[in-house]
Amino acid sequence: MKKSDFYFELPQELIAQTPLERRDSSRLMKMDRRTGAVEHRHFYELPEFLAPGDCLVMNDSRVLPARLFGKRETGGAVEIVLLKEIGGGVWECLTRPGKRANVGVKLYFGDGELVGTVKEVVAGGNRLIQFEYDGIFMEILERLGKMPLPPYIKEELQDSNRYQTVYARENGSAAAPTAGLHFTPELLKRLEEKGVILSYITLHVGLGTFRPVKEEDIEDHEMHSEYCIITKETADKINAAKKNGGRVIACGTTSCRTLESVSNENGEISEFSGWTDIFIYPGYKFKCMDALITNFHLPESTLIMLVSAFAGREHVLKAYKTAVEEKYRFFSFGDAMFIG
Repeated sequence: MKKSDFYFELPQELIAQTPLERRDSSRLMKMDRRTGAVEHRHFYELPEFLAPGDCLVMNDSRVLPARLFGKRETGGAVEIVLLKEIGGGVWECLTRPGKRANVGVKLYFGDGELVGTVKEVVAGGNRLIQFEYDGIFMEILERLGKMPLPPYIKEELQDSNRYQTVYARENGSAAAPTAGLHFTPELLKRLEEKGVILSYITLHVGLGTFRPVKEEDIEDHEMHSEYCIITKETADKINAAKKNGGRVIACGTTSCRTLESVSNENGEISEFSGWTDIFIYPGYKFKCMDALITNFHLPESTLIMLVSAFAGREHVLKAYKTAVEEKYRFFSFGDAMFIG
């Protein structure tokens, strides 16, 4: 298939720049993946679409305030984004301006509270930076860092918690698993009271999720790799739900990719920790997931390709055309779909 097969016209004004005041007040397009039929609802109505015994799988990864602004030892400004912890205080980072961050250069953040030394230039121009500090690194990062918002969000985020899910607990993501941003503690409680099984996986979202597909033939696209974890407790919950006739509902493409990476041909999940670079596009046969909660995605992105694999490209593009006409909000702070 071609990248251009997943293009649609999106007016810039439909790209949500700020979150709504109430998380679950966002609109929810309910879509039947067999027929393509859609209904226009709100996210707080989600419990109507789930049944007792269904298993809702959510990604509990927490976004690191990984964007740091500081100075080089010469006094020039520098900005870095932490991408991946290598170990021993070393992180792989994006740096701006990169050409000034040569090996050996020292970088100072928070009046020297955090000091980095560029150790190596790696693939893609990223830097390996060795950090020195007194105290606990994550606490320093919480004080000095800012949220690494997606490139299409131009406005400053007033409350950093709005780029975290209410159930986020495992530090490690460079971007939020945004389908989960719509949930409130009250909504989760309503689902539990209905008999829906809540389960959590972890996939640390990398900035590669925003990397555009450059090749016209999508099979030539090299997918980014992300670290994921499924505990035995979660695997047992999912397997029991399927065995008892419940559906497995993935909240977000990250949960979907984790489930489908680990599942066997019978849809059974095992305990797992490791890397996944699964690329799901039309033609893929889903093994575990029965329904999907997801936001509205960028044209020609790997995410709209995944949704098209689940619900059919024609159905999805028709639904997106309707979403544009109905002025749904798009991307990270936008509205959602329930596809089942």
